[in-house]
Amino acid sequence: MTNLGQLQTDDGIMLAWRDDGDPDSPPLLLANSLGTTMAMWDAQIPLWMQSHRVIRFDTCGHGRSAIRPTGFGIDRLGLDALAVLNHFGIDRANFVGLSLGGMVGQWLGMHAAHRLSRLVLANTSAHIPPAAAWDARIMSVLTDGMTAIGSAVAERWFTPDFFAQSLVPAMMQAMLHGISAPGYAAACAAIRDMDFSDGVSAITCPTLIIGGLHDPATPPPHSTQLAEAITGAAIIWLEAAHLSNAEQPQLFATAVANFFRQI
Repeated sequence: MTNLGQLQTDDGIMLAWRDDGDPDSPPLLLANSLGTTMAMWDAQIPLWMQSHRVIRFDTCGHGRSAIRPTGFGIDRLGLDALAVLNHFGIDRANFVGLSLGGMVGQWLGMHAAHRLSRLVLANTSAHIPPAAAWDARIMSVLTDGMTAIGSAVAERWFTPDFFAQSLVPAMMQAMLHGISAPGYAAACAAIRDMDFSDGVSAITCPTLIIGGLHDPATPPPHSTQLAEAITGAAIIWLEAAHLSNAEQPQLFATAVANFFRQI
């Protein structure tokens, strides 16, 4: 069963969502990366919906979700994720977030652990300096549009061989070009201003860290630091760059499914 719709947050922003699978199955909530839409998870859905009701949504300012004109922080994106759970009447869910979505997952683990069963944080970090680099990216997209950064970002998303040989990078780059420049810029500002380095140790729910061995955006030490900070966290590595779920779709899907099967 598949349903599509929108919900309104407490501050009046419309978020687009998609609901796949048996409504009576355990719920799984997905959060997308910076510069993508909920469609970034398409390759994983067939496996995950065999055991879960899979709910995903477009991050504020991405895809079909509205832009907050006043900007936002990761905390607001965390509240958006809770709004999605509340919309469906879900008390607790498994959660998978990649990159920006993983930062949302960190916030949930720190501030709303009672809403989580298991947590997967993929290709993400507790802090990504320097701020000047984010300021430059924000200025670039607001001045020249998303195509100004499209090639550089897409090349960081994938290893060189995969970028040259697969059709996936071009599809993901087209997705990036379709993101609203103001929405993308606001999300960049949220990442720039985020520093969870001293907070992630408060995460207590079962957690899996997925790292890309060739990830230039959130390099392996960032994944290792998360795994070391979160008590009991497991970590796995994929031969991939930043969008590891797109570069290694089946390995990613299977690793998450196996983690959710653990008791």
